[in-house]
Amino acid sequence: MKLGMHIGYWGAAPPPWAPGAIAEAERLGFDSIWTAESWGSDALTPLAWWGSASTRLRLGTNLAQLSARTPTATAMAALTMDHLSNGRFVLGLGVSGPQVVEGWYGQPFPKPLARTREYVSIIRQVLAREDRVTSPGPHYPLPHPGGLGLGKPLKPITHPLRADVPIILGAEGPKNVALAAEIADGWFPLFFSARHEHLYADSLQEGFHRPGARRSAADFEVLPTVTVVIDDDVEAAADSLRHVLALYVGGMGARDMNFHFDVFCRLGYEGEAHKIQQLYLEGRKDEAAAAVPTSMVEEMNLIGPRDKIRDELEVWKASMVTTMLIGGGNLDTMRTMAELVL
Repeated sequence: MKLGMHIGYWGAAPPPWAPGAIAEAERLGFDSIWTAESWGSDALTPLAWWGSASTRLRLGTNLAQLSARTPTATAMAALTMDHLSNGRFVLGLGVSGPQVVEGWYGQPFPKPLARTREYVSIIRQVLAREDRVTSPGPHYPLPHPGGLGLGKPLKPITHPLRADVPIILGAEGPKNVALAAEIADGWFPLFFSARHEHLYADSLQEGFHRPGARRSAADFEVLPTVTVVIDDDVEAAADSLRHVLALYVGGMGARDMNFHFDVFCRLGYEGEAHKIQQLYLEGRKDEAAAAVPTSMVEEMNLIGPRDKIRDELEVWKASMVTTMLIGGGNLDTMRTMAELVL
């Protein structure tokens, strides 16, 4: 199992620790660094800026949102980043959710699986550069069937460095996970439990066995983000993460459509998830956080004393995970994880 560092998206301002943490990640032997976007900082600009100071780390987006760019614009960014990094770029993609897609980007959310399939297909056409890029749609028709009627098929002026830039998909629901296994080179599970990885097995196998599937279990990347909090007091460590989980379970989505909420229900926390969501939507955010049980935090994070984390890592090392993405930029935590994993 390899390690990556997840920088994520910015809050009110750029994280001042990022350049130093990236340099330390390269020194420690981390595999990769990852940036994200939501509705503030974008994923590609920081990755290019900070990544230019590295020489070995893979540079990836975890993730770039489909609705932020047309498929060809994303393909242009991918081939540009891949050239500038000498073949170290990894394109991570995700659909986001209806509140962001429709509220921020002004795009329709329905048919996320069909949109993803079409989007990835166009990107692969651009990177292959075998012919002029066309797509019948219905989501991203090329050339556009309306307008002035003057559009014509094109292929990129710039020759891509690699036709096979890895594409990793963020997916939480069973159908999305199966799609990732079919058309992508890897999968970002946002909330992944190594102890319950069997919950994902059927969806992955379904995707791997579809006609034309790109990968098999043997060469498919699985890259969950894991927050590590080293603290002799397990409850104090859990307290530092309860508000984050409450936000995702209760507030990152509508009451009737919250993919993060659904993940915790599948993990066996249906009762707790309903309580957290109800409290959060009522504006009782502190109570929602207090309702997050420690076991729920421990499902997909590593918290507590160093020896506890060392022991729990054995389950992760034996799992399908290929790269563990460590959230944040605490240098002591990064060094400890490098010692325990690498």
